[in-house]
Amino acid sequence: MKSRVLVLLLSVHVMWVISKPTDSIDFVRSNNVIENDAFVNVPGNSDLQYRIEYAKILQSFMNESVNPCEDFYEYACGNWKNVIEERQAEHKRSNLIDIEYKLNDAVEKMLNDSVENLTEEYANEFKLAQQFYQSCLSANLHSISMSQVYIDVIKSIGGFPAIDKAWQSDNFSWFNMSAHLTNYDVDGLINDFIVPQYPFGPYFKLPDLGFDYVVHSDNIASNTTQSYINNEKSIRDYLSAYGVEEGKISQLVDEIFDFWRAILKVMDEFEEDINKCYMISATFDVEPFALWSDYFDIAWMGQEFNESVIEYPCSYFYNRLNTICDEHKEAAANYLALKFLHRMDAKLKKKEFQTEYCLMDIQYTFRFLIDKLYLEKYFNEEIKTEVTALVQEIQKSVRQQIEQAEWLDEKTRTEALLKESTVQSRIGNFDDPVMSERLIREINNLTFDPDNYEQNNINLKKFRIFINRYLGLYNEDIHNETKPLELMIGKQVNSFYYNIDNSINVMAGILHPPAYHKSWPNSLKFGTLGYLVGHEFTHGFDTVGAHYDSNGGERYWWTKKTGKVFNNRTDCYVQHFNDYLIPEINRNINGNLTKDENIADNGGLRAALNSYRKYMKELNKEGDLVTTFKDEDMPGLNLSPEQLFFVGFAQLWCASYKEEHYWEELTSEHPIDKYRVLGALTNMEDFSKVYECPLGSKMNKKEEKCRIW
Repeated sequence: MKSRVLVLLLSVHVMWVISKPTDSIDFVRSNNVIENDAFVNVPGNSDLQYRIEYAKILQSFMNESVNPCEDFYEYACGNWKNVIEERQAEHKRSNLIDIEYKLNDAVEKMLNDSVENLTEEYANEFKLAQQFYQSCLSANLHSISMSQVYIDVIKSIGGFPAIDKAWQSDNFSWFNMSAHLTNYDVDGLINDFIVPQYPFGPYFKLPDLGFDYVVHSDNIASNTTQSYINNEKSIRDYLSAYGVEEGKISQLVDEIFDFWRAILKVMDEFEEDINKCYMISATFDVEPFALWSDYFDIAWMGQEFNESVIEYPCSYFYNRLNTICDEHKEAAANYLALKFLHRMDAKLKKKEFQTEYCLMDIQYTFRFLIDKLYLEKYFNEEIKTEVTALVQEIQKSVRQQIEQAEWLDEKTRTEALLKESTVQSRIGNFDDPVMSERLIREINNLTFDPDNYEQNNINLKKFRIFINRYLGLYNEDIHNETKPLELMIGKQVNSFYYNIDNSINVMAGILHPPAYHKSWPNSLKFGTLGYLVGHEFTHGFDTVGAHYDSNGGERYWWTKKTGKVFNNRTDCYVQHFNDYLIPEINRNINGNLTKDENIADNGGLRAALNSYRKYMKELNKEGDLVTTFKDEDMPGLNLSPEQLFFVGFAQLWCASYKEEHYWEELTSEHPIDKYRVLGALTNMEDFSKVYECPLGSKMNKKEEKCRIW
């Protein structure tokens, strides 16, 4: 069995932020301009006013009636869900994700501007983006209505027996229809992603069944569960809109749920854990599923990848799935057709959210063009200077963590220090002007129909997937050291650790509140952006990073003795997070699945706090700047600098979940936001000291803490 570590090469840490206290993107930019001396942080009048306003925002998120030693997440974030603005959101809401809406302001200004003011070089491409945007704005997206364009596509890729009496089961291939759906950005029964490494072929996860609400055996055990009710409503709404009689709809609903339950019964055999599924396949020497060549013909234009770099989905699951689909052909076809309609649907809660939806759709599709224009207008070298200095401060602490880890033997320590010393840091984005040019010019191959939104919608979805697969489709004429496309997008509010070149990548989009602001005190900067950077550094030394050396080569560089200790310390995190029950769905966090994120959270937070303390000590030596205008104060907040450090960290993860979002994130490598805060802090002695949490309190249950770094 080939190694599955490739699918984890790119550690993606999604960071979204808010731009309060004003909606002006120009204000955000002007207040993120950094002085030449990157860390002289004596507030001027505008900085003071900003701190006063932002302190009010921080406090508005808090529930100060809660004892921070009992539930720090509720203390720091308990009121967040009550003060946020209503938005269109398919997934959870969070303080981080919500920056997406504010960055929309910048994109909207660009799309409403004249091409002469923005770009001469890409005038034609920009005009196309504007045309697709206006097409989206003028369409009726609030209600579901039948589209012959969508019906024709469904018919061409497998059919829709619920509305087509001529449909023939003998001519139907669930696998081919699923492969075709991936070309429209639809996760049917094939859930594929791109390996972030040359030659950029696909890798696969288990499919998520259901629509807005992911189904599991226990959440559709009866027809009274919220999952059953929500999914039944989705099925009924689409079938009704497409003219299916009410009496027949009930039968089709039952058939689709029976189909799902049959699949979930198989998934339950390996607890929906793909690694356990691979183990079953290996143990019983299961024959490889035979149809994957059809997937590459359909989804990758026949592109061939060396078998050594492609790991197909679990054979045990797909062989069983093939049998189930053969037994439920009509249900499979109807489900896949409905998944297509669901993906094409804007799913607007209110008509006034249509502009938001259209802005998101356009910037994700034209992302390299929009990104180029955004970086030119809103990013500057002065911001880059301070952030680079912050990264360097965090790296010093990471090095000290390695030097002081008493459990490392000297051979492993030497390897770890070599890896730390060779980490590259990129602030803003990875600049590849040749590839960027190619990708932007591809826009000219898009076909725009001024009178047909549905066709434009399909064209955009297909183009988006084509661009996502671009490096893999054309890997024969690109260099084998080409970086993944994710590293080129500066506007995204993300940070990455990339194992293949041992690099930290802090993207431009993350450099706004609640992750960073020039006017903040150092305690808040280190508790937010400093922690995030420390998190990414720590990924170089987690269970995946342990298999990649200082050159990015795939090599386990730990001695047997130290590796055993490392695994034991990792198990502490696994067991700790396994004990967190999510009461809303009566499931526990999967500590094994989330272990690397939890290791990175704890190690990154420790590195950030140590960096802050050392940095402030140096500032005091230089002139006691801490007492100059009380540099570390946020006026109106009764918090010490280090208490503010931890509040800043926690408020990155303020979130609002509906029941379906817990199910959606149950199989994510990141734990539910609340538990990543609680888990990181309960395993940190310094937190308990700063908030004076007595031993035995919920945030300081026991003296022994999980710790690797």
